[in-house]
Amino acid sequence: MAEDLPRVGWGFDAHRFGPGGPLVLCGIEVEQDRRLEATSDGDVATHAVIDALFGAGGIGDLGTHFGTDDPEMEGADSMVLLQRAVLQLADQGYEPSSLDVTIISESVRVAPHRDAMRIALAQAVGLDVGAVAVKATSTDSMGAIGRDEGVAAAAVAVISSHVGGSGGGGSP
Repeated sequence: MAEDLPRVGWGFDAHRFGPGGPLVLCGIEVEQDRRLEATSDGDVATHAVIDALFGAGGIGDLGTHFGTDDPEMEGADSMVLLQRAVLQLADQGYEPSSLDVTIISESVRVAPHRDAMRIALAQAVGLDVGAVAVKATSTDSMGAIGRDEGVAAAAVAVISSHVGGSGGGGSP
């Protein structure tokens, strides 16, 4: 049956650097001297994952569920938002199967934090760490990211129907 097939979603987010810290990616503090400007904690990697999950479920996007005009979003912990997103997917009969996120930055070094990032994402969505990939790349000095003006992230999420759920997606 078609509704039993895995569903795939893609997400993207980018924020510019601001003064002060910390800089948070996948729920992990990676720098102390600068941060990403945002209404929430600015965790672009987690935001991209949330958008990918919502896209896979066909239930909107980050802004639909966690709008910047909502006072509750001021300084919000993106990992908490991720957990809430997983609950919203569960209400539609879906659960995450795998995540793959790529962090795009000219200067932020992901490698020293990769394992912690994978573990944090896996725990937040209820997956085995082996089902979560975190990678990094640069733009080789091209564009705003290449000029080290900020950080971007892209993510792919695979979700599947879970037993006992509606499995039909539904409207947002």
